[in-house]
Amino acid sequence: MTLPLSLDSVTAHYGKVKVLEDLSIHVGAGELVSLLGASGCGKTTTLRLVAGFLQPTSGTIRLGDKDLTRLPAHGRDIGLVFQNYALFPHLSVQQNVGFGLKQRNLPSAEQDRRALQMLERVGLAHLAQRLPAELSGGQKQRVALARALVIEPPLLMFDEPLSNLDAKLRVDMRVEIRELQRANGTTALYVTHDQEEAFSISDRVAIMNEGRIMQLDTPETLYQRPANSFVARFVGFENLIPLTVRDRSGDVVRAEAKGGAMLTLSQQRLGAIPDGFVLATRPDGLIVSDDPTAEGLPATLGLRTYLGRAYQYRCETGTGHLVANGSLATPFKPATQVTLTPNPDQCAILAVE
Repeated sequence: MTLPLSLDSVTAHYGKVKVLEDLSIHVGAGELVSLLGASGCGKTTTLRLVAGFLQPTSGTIRLGDKDLTRLPAHGRDIGLVFQNYALFPHLSVQQNVGFGLKQRNLPSAEQDRRALQMLERVGLAHLAQRLPAELSGGQKQRVALARALVIEPPLLMFDEPLSNLDAKLRVDMRVEIRELQRANGTTALYVTHDQEEAFSISDRVAIMNEGRIMQLDTPETLYQRPANSFVARFVGFENLIPLTVRDRSGDVVRAEAKGGAMLTLSQQRLGAIPDGFVLATRPDGLIVSDDPTAEGLPATLGLRTYLGRAYQYRCETGTGHLVANGSLATPFKPATQVTLTPNPDQCAILAVE
């Protein structure tokens, strides 16, 4: 059975410290939503509240029509995949996978059938009689995933499940997790600090900070249209340029930066532009030119670093420090006077905060 998960106005404290504040989130039936953020942002606390390991100070948690808020953890029927695998070292792979079925008092033959069937799905049926100590990290994580899925939970939750694996195996495993979750149609909540991991595996991502959701959206929307400066910086918009509109002519807007530089911007390409706003760009979104006739932000180049695909420059401008990537074909020396022109296809408009 596939059910939606809802957290409504959930607040949580550790002692006198408020960890979550009025957090609300809805995960649709069969949807995978990731909680993404730095350590201490509240993502793991949210997972522990849903699992029943912690109790909220206020608010409600529901899975379908079932109120989980004060229900003990063992009564929630949730599948969990942990960072450290949490396998029983004295049990075989098959026994680990079948443990939840045994707890549910299924007949032994049914336990064996379902455990072996799930091991087949994760490609580990040939290792059914091995102990966890005889497995690699990736194999252990597959066993943990099989154990969570075999009980056919209405909700599957992941707590940094790939952080102990090497880079290539992380990529392989996130594909497998996504394929299995989609095949089962299980509602899933996934906690990670890795942006690439969250974006690649999720239907939607909630970016969190200090116990609050800063933006909950599709990976594409978060990457292209961040809602605020925190999200913008989190997804790589290193340059935030405050601007004030000085002239409008149809679609074209002339805006002034601190220091007096003027930029010509198109609302057709950027969307509606208010009188006061912040133009957010990634380093790739600033075109570096030594053409004295170019329009943009006058800048003096500082430190140059080699990125493999581009040179990156730290730039001093009238609006502060900016970071821009330039072509490998035409490297500039430090102290060169240049113009930085925003590429509208790689910019976002933010409200002044």
